[in-house]
Amino acid sequence: MKSFVFSIICLASCFLYGQNTAIGFNEKLVFTASYNMSGLLTDLAQVTMETSEVKTSKSTLLHLKGKARTYTKWDTFFKINDLYESYVHPSSLKPYLYKRDISEGGYYKFMQYNYNHGSNTVKSLKRKRRGDGTFWDEKKNLNISSNTKDIIATLYHIRNLDIHKASIGNSDTFTVLMDNEEFKITLTLLAKETINTNIGRKECYKLAITMNNNLLKGNKDNLLWLTADSNKIPVYAKFKVPVGNGELRIQSATGLKN
Repeated sequence: MKSFVFSIICLASCFLYGQNTAIGFNEKLVFTASYNMSGLLTDLAQVTMETSEVKTSKSTLLHLKGKARTYTKWDTFFKINDLYESYVHPSSLKPYLYKRDISEGGYYKFMQYNYNHGSNTVKSLKRKRRGDGTFWDEKKNLNISSNTKDIIATLYHIRNLDIHKASIGNSDTFTVLMDNEEFKITLTLLAKETINTNIGRKECYKLAITMNNNLLKGNKDNLLWLTADSNKIPVYAKFKVPVGNGELRIQSATGLKN
């Protein structure tokens, strides 16, 4: 599940990017996450993606929040309680602060990034739990590329790509900061498809996702469908990880900008 949240739960030539025209301040998307258990695709968790307006003394930010929670009946088997947050500029989606708080089974980790775009650096805080229940912190100053973003800011950034200007087979690559390391996500436009979803029948862009790490496996086995409209809502996804495969299906979409 963690790998999937990273992959879903990044431009240059083929997919053009401009200002934010797809994401508003009060959007809420709700998904069901399923995982293949013993050959059966089983609904395990609810994933929620929400946006809100946050005002500081100096500016107004767009708060991006992603949550993953196992359904109660699975908590004794493997409880997931994950939270991902990114505070970004409302127009450019440039991130300023990122937080990741994950609890999966007996595993816990907290990450925080404070971006300094003037120097292309990040102040990183990692907090983990020892076996005796106490916590330890690790602080680092990281150098990053000028266009590097966290995974949540990247997902919303993808929704603002001018995919309608791309041709089938075009691809582009994005740099993501995760666990204090930069890695690459490549998107390839495979087709335009119309599919049935819980929010209606939607014409979609079908995209293949690849990563240069061990989170996702297979060639064109990790797929994302975005609505081919001005909102570019992620309505369906399929993923393959080292220990299995699963899906993400949209259940509801409210507060859309367009």
